[in-house]
Amino acid sequence: MDSYDDDLSRFAADGAAPLPVAHDQGYVECDGARIWYATYGSGLPVILLHGGLGHSGNWGYQAPALVKGGYQAIVIDSRGHGRSTRDDRPYKYELMASDVLAVMDALRLERASFVGWSDGACISLIVGMSAPDRVAAVFFFACNMDPSGTKEVEFTPILKRCFSRHAKDYAQLSATPDQFDAFADAIGLMMNTEPNYSAEQLATIRVPVAIVQSEHDEFIKPEHAEYLSRTIPNAEFINLLGVSHFAPLQRPDQFNTAVLEFLHKTLT
Repeated sequence: MDSYDDDLSRFAADGAAPLPVAHDQGYVECDGARIWYATYGSGLPVILLHGGLGHSGNWGYQAPALVKGGYQAIVIDSRGHGRSTRDDRPYKYELMASDVLAVMDALRLERASFVGWSDGACISLIVGMSAPDRVAAVFFFACNMDPSGTKEVEFTPILKRCFSRHAKDYAQLSATPDQFDAFADAIGLMMNTEPNYSAEQLATIRVPVAIVQSEHDEFIKPEHAEYLSRTIPNAEFINLLGVSHFAPLQRPDQFNTAVLEFLHKTLT
């Protein structure tokens, strides 16, 4: 498959493709924060949760593909990210999972599938553990569930381009546009100390899960992804070749195909 933006030069310059015109968008008040969401299309709902420091606009190549596939795509800016606000409490994955459930309640969604990227994958799986009756399936891409799963990170040109794009988007979207450095430090603290889920806890998961690892992921050890796929009951392991932590941007067609195949297999 042809590459699109393997070095993230297009993303750094212009961001992802624009999201389509929303069917509905707004804010949900939840536990000291205003959480922004938008919905697209109709059909079985699929919630897209972005990675740390990013925002829902990073799903610009995925939301239209889901709508074309007959699904309702729902994006949510995590607490403190994008258009969503936060209070003074430290970031916690469990707190952000409760925000997602609040949005589902506001949209009257009894159940949804999840596509999570990096921090969004962790949040998705926590929702699956804490409220399994609300979760049809989890596509878990590029994250760890305990600190042993992360690599020592080298700040490569690709990561510099991504970080630069995140800083520009934060300044444009956030209610606190001049506080990106403090925001990044707070998210970094969470990432360095969480999540902390044991094998025993992971073994209690009962929702369908795909553990998705990219060949060149800059952050996640491949053996950790394999461990997750062995430990979570009936989990599927998917390896995306030729891409890194940023596969949804680098080669959208490859990523979207994996998502749609998983959803079709799981939901039909």
